[in-house]
Formats: sequence, C-alpha cells, structure tokens
Amino acid sequence: MTSPLTAVSASPERWTPRLWGTLLVLCAAMFLDALDVSMVGVALPSIGSELDLSTSTLQWVVSGYILGYGGLLLLGGRAADLLGRRRVFLIALAVFALASLLGGFVDSGPLLIASRFIKGLSAAFTAPAGLSIITTTFAEGPVRNRALTIYTTCAATGFSMGLVLSGLLTEASWRLTMLLPAPIALLALVAGIKLIPRSAREKNKGGYDVPGAVTGTAAMLLLVFTVVEAPEAGWASARTLLSFLVAAVLLAVFVRIELRTASPLIRLGVLRSGPQLRAQLGAMTFFGGYVSFQFLATQYFQSLLGWSALETALAFLPAGALVALSSTKVGSVIDRFGTPRVIVAGFVLLVASYVLFLRISLTPAYAAVVLPSMILLGFACALVFPSLNIQATNGVDDDEQGMVSGLLNTSIQVGGAIFLAVVTAVVTASSHDGDASPQAVLDSFRPGLIVVTAIAVAGLLITLTGLRSSRTRESVVVAKSVPQEAEAQGSAHRDSVDQEPVDQEPTERETVAARD
Repeated sequence: MTSPLTAVSASPERWTPRLWGTLLVLCAAMFLDALDVSMVGVALPSIGSELDLSTSTLQWVVSGYILGYGGLLLLGGRAADLLGRRRVFLIALAVFALASLLGGFVDSGPLLIASRFIKGLSAAFTAPAGLSIITTTFAEGPVRNRALTIYTTCAATGFSMGLVLSGLLTEASWRLTMLLPAPIALLALVAGIKLIPRSAREKNKGGYDVPGAVTGTAAMLLLVFTVVEAPEAGWASARTLLSFLVAAVLLAVFVRIELRTASPLIRLGVLRSGPQLRAQLGAMTFFGGYVSFQFLATQYFQSLLGWSALETALAFLPAGALVALSSTKVGSVIDRFGTPRVIVAGFVLLVASYVLFLRISLTPAYAAVVLPSMILLGFACALVFPSLNIQATNGVDDDEQGMVSGLLNTSIQVGGAIFLAVVTAVVTASSHDGDASPQAVLDSFRPGLIVVTAIAVAGLLITLTGLRSSRTRESVVVAKSVPQEAEAQGSAHRDSVDQEPVDQEPTERETVAARD
C-alpha cells in the first residue's frame, strides 16, 4: 500500500508544495520532541525552587517523559499501521499541545510530572507515525534518503536550539519552557489536517494483538522505570533485582505471544535481517553514548568550569549547527556510498570525538579540546542518525513501516536510558568519599568518559560487520512467523520455496530486497 503522494515524489528535483508542506509538518513534530527534551534540563533548578520539589521528585520531571516515551513506542508504532498513520499522528500531536499547556500552568510537582508523562506518551505515537508517513510517502531510494536526512536533521536542530532557548527563557520564567511547544504544535496540527494525505487502515485479518500490546507495553514500562530508579534504589537492591526479573518474564511472555499470534505487535522475523539488526543495535549504542556524553560534558562545563547554562548550551551549538548545515548534502553521500559505509565513517568520527574529549582538565581548553570534539561530534551525528533511519526502513513493506519505526525509536530510548544509568553508576563508584575537590570530581568523570568511548567502539564494531556483505547487493531473507493454525493453509507455498528451518515455529519466507 502506498500513499497518494508517492507517485508525485518520484522525481527528487520536483517536489510539489503539498509534499514539502507534509514533510515540514512531520519535521515540526520531530523538532518539538527534541526541543522539549533539551529545554527542561536547564529549567530544573528553577522548577524545584518554585514548586518546592526534592531532588528525587525533581528527576521525575525528566524521567516521566522518558517513561511514557520509551514504554509505549512499540504500541505507538503498530497503532500507526493498524489505525491509520495520519489519524494517530494528528491525535497524538493534539495531546502533545494540550499537555504543554497543562505543564505551563500547573502549581504542583505531581501535576507537572503527569503532564510530562502525557507528553512522552504522545511523542511515543507521533514519532513512529511521522517516520512511517515519510517512508510510505517518499519512494525508497534518493527521494526518501533526502526526506529522511531533512527529517532527522530537525531533531538535532531542535535539541541544539532547546539548549540555547532554555537558558534565555528560564531567565524570565521556567513556565515559558513548558509553554513554548504548545503554539508550535497547534500550528503544525492545523497544517497537518490540511496537508498530510489520508491513508487507509492496513488490512488486519488476524485481529488485534491485545495480549502482546499489554505484555509488551508493561515490559517496556517496567524496564525503563527500573533503569531510571536503579541508581537511587541501588543496583543490587531487592527492589531493583525483582523489577528486572519481572521485566524479563514479561518480555519472555511477549516474545512467545508474538511468535504465535496471527497479527503480532512486532514481527520478530524482521530481526533476522542483518541490516535491520545492525540498525537497531547501532541506534542503541549511538544514542546511549551520546546522551551519556552530554550528561558528563554538561556537568564538567557547569560544575567544574563554572560556566552558565547559556555558555554550556553555546558549547554544544557547533555540533547542532553542523548537523543542520550538512542536511542537504548527507542524502547524496548516502546515495553514493550506501548506509553501511556512511554509518561506519560516522562511528569512527564519534569515537575520535570522545577520545579527544578525554583530554579535558581543570583549565578550560575550548579551542584545543572542546571545539574540535564538538565539530567531530556534529559530523558524526550528521552521518549516523539519518543513515540508521534509512537502513532500518529500507526494504520494509508499507504495512510494517510503523512497526519498524516504533522498534527503532524504542532502541534509541532504551539505549539512552540503560547506558546513561550505567555511566552514572560508574561515575558514582569512582567518586572518592568525602573528597569533593575539583580534581577528585574530574577524576570520577574520566571512567565515565572511558565507558562512553567504549560504547561508541562497540557500535563501530557492530556496524563494521555490514561492510563485508555490502560488497555484493543481494536479497535478505527474513523469516515471517505465522500461527500454527495457519500451517495447513501455508503448506503449499512452503513446499514451493527452497528454505531452511530457522526456529521451532512454522514459518514462511518473504524476500525483502535490501541493500546491506
């Protein structure tokens, strides 16, 4: 199934005004997601002071958003396929706008945290729906590559602008950081109603996977919640270990349900594709390392160097600016060299950036250390992020684009939550009890930065495996699970296809043309 605009987008040189308008609406939603995440961090001290929140309560202003976003992405991606991408996107965008207004006028911590959770929940539906609208509207190849590079660039631009805007807005009132996304979301909503093409619901003969939705959502919510709470509760505490155990059991039940149901929330067979698996693991390591790096770098700039929030934001600005400026060129680079080579090149720059930042000291060295690190980081993000999105969505049928988009965003969020928690634990363990001198604090940061670098190296090693198979362009066989009761109906088809068994469940094969 394709969008009515797909035929119009066949020529990358002649996009209609409506096609541009559709892309801009989707970019606005992605921009808002990134903007909202980056703005709230700088405003936290002011929020805590005005609402009289403890540190443990205050961290849930951030964690509440992460919980709603990371916990419901899988459900959001499949809902876009089954209920209609346009409908899901617009409803979720409206909820995001209303939650922004609520967050700007609340007078208590619990209400603010609730508004943040609702915003994260709505983003869990807009992100996969928006990405799947692009991949079903723009034809696979140079046209889609160009659209996705513009789309992913908006995330980096929103994040960079959020850091700067938060420093300025918080000077007046932290409430402005909560309210700013509302009018932008409302304008995007009005434009989206007029511009985004209508799409029919995908045929769903097998019914809805309610058990999978319940167990999958519960497992992701509990996993993200446990990771967020573990540093405070203790990684070895009974509460944390029990939560991890329950999350593992729920995930195991979820996998079993998905292997047997006729219409799974996630068709696990997609992960038998090498490019797809590398895209998911690459997204986890890329974003997990970056979020951890940003956390440590921010602490270094503000706690040790004494920089203001605005000065800290400006230090990150070169990276975001490079991503924005290179957005029109990255698509052609991907077209020429392919996603595997571009991803590897980006990870090499990422590792170089983190290694260079290890040279930090108590003496500011912006020109020699900080600026070069940010420049390398900017080029790395410009190459890696759009390439991962392209690789994950290439060769996937339209009726599964939302599912794959949700899976990719889940990998990003879960990777960010888990690796940030690990890096934070390493820094805490490296701290010297009772010694709060600047040198001791800096010494505790270095092991964390080494772990961040190791995460990037792991991502590089994973993506390097894609270079061997990229030398030859061939089909990737992906196993598609079917329920046991459909075995009789599919036996004639299986007999006509030469295949090897890949698991214990009855399977059929579909060949997905993908560039590895």
